[in-house]
Amino acid sequence: MSAAEQTEIIIIGGGMAGAGAAFEISRSAKVVVIERESHCGYHTTGRSAASFTENYGNGIIRRIVLASRSFLTEPPAGFTDYPLLSKRGMITVARSDQLDLLREDMEAAQALVPSIVAMTPAEAIARVPVLRADYLAGAYIEPHSMDIDVNGLHQGFLRGARAHGARIVTNAGVNAIGRQGGQWRVETPAGTFLAPRIVNAAGAWGDEIAVMAGVRPIGLQPKRRTAFNIPAPAGVDISEWPLVNDVGAEFYFKPDAGQLFVSPADATPSAPMDAYAEDIDVAIGAERLERATTIEVQRVSRSWAGLRTFVADGSPVVGPDDEVPDFVWLVGQGGYGIKTSPALSRVCASLIAGKGFPDDVARQGVSIDDLTPHRLRGVASQARQVAS
Repeated sequence: MSAAEQTEIIIIGGGMAGAGAAFEISRSAKVVVIERESHCGYHTTGRSAASFTENYGNGIIRRIVLASRSFLTEPPAGFTDYPLLSKRGMITVARSDQLDLLREDMEAAQALVPSIVAMTPAEAIARVPVLRADYLAGAYIEPHSMDIDVNGLHQGFLRGARAHGARIVTNAGVNAIGRQGGQWRVETPAGTFLAPRIVNAAGAWGDEIAVMAGVRPIGLQPKRRTAFNIPAPAGVDISEWPLVNDVGAEFYFKPDAGQLFVSPADATPSAPMDAYAEDIDVAIGAERLERATTIEVQRVSRSWAGLRTFVADGSPVVGPDDEVPDFVWLVGQGGYGIKTSPALSRVCASLIAGKGFPDDVARQGVSIDDLTPHRLRGVASQARQVAS
């Protein structure tokens, strides 16, 4: 039996959350990232819509995105050979029965993103000619929404972490977590690892990892999101189209490598698993697209699904467990983990290093109490009291 490998921080999960945390934490500590799959980013990270918008998610999410933009716009020297963000824009559309919702949504959005402006239906159709005039009753545009190079960001984090001395171990699903000599002992098929601290960046499996470690779970709920590609309309150049998003969260679509990326914006509760697209969800997405546009879906080129994992209040969970402080949470990013990863990685690293909450994130109106697991313990406690 080989000896356990000693390190300072074990990060469980090599997706965007774990990779970002490794990049930041490894600047000042010895890190090992353990990933259950054969390569990092196999699950949700690799199945993202790749959109950087400051107008999606609850207020906490949107503020974290604002704190992440500078990193994505100007990443550190050597982080990537290509820009991480590229121009796209996003139009939010509404039917006549959704106009009140559109008005409310736009007013809330403009409070954080002043560049958002209303569009007439004719202006929206001029940008995306397949939109139906008899469907579209109102719209607004977020002109500075961008496409994000998800793989470039993920690989930049992993490459930077390795350059800082971090070790990335794949095919290392966690078999057991225990204690040895006052440290965590994590057993995997790729070896056994010892460290004073664990960072739980296991995504949909985050509560399962907690239970293995003897830590109380926080109520993570994975939800399946379906997406599929269809050929672009014949003879139409779609490359400059913005992302089109329904204000009622019923569908969205955008150009994707010469095809159209389409989603019915589903959020179906799921167990942690290797998610796949259900035929019914693809059919719903196709029907909603055809209702809003002149596109007729003749063929689906490819379909897939990913799990977006939430807690009760919809905000991420970052920081030491309030009951087991050497167990650090970095989970619950929902569908926003790509665009929030720069700021959340720094929050996680700063809290671990004992440096407190990063000032630039605080200036956006986010506090440590918005993110740490303690807030969820209170919710759970109140729920138990009501039930009794």
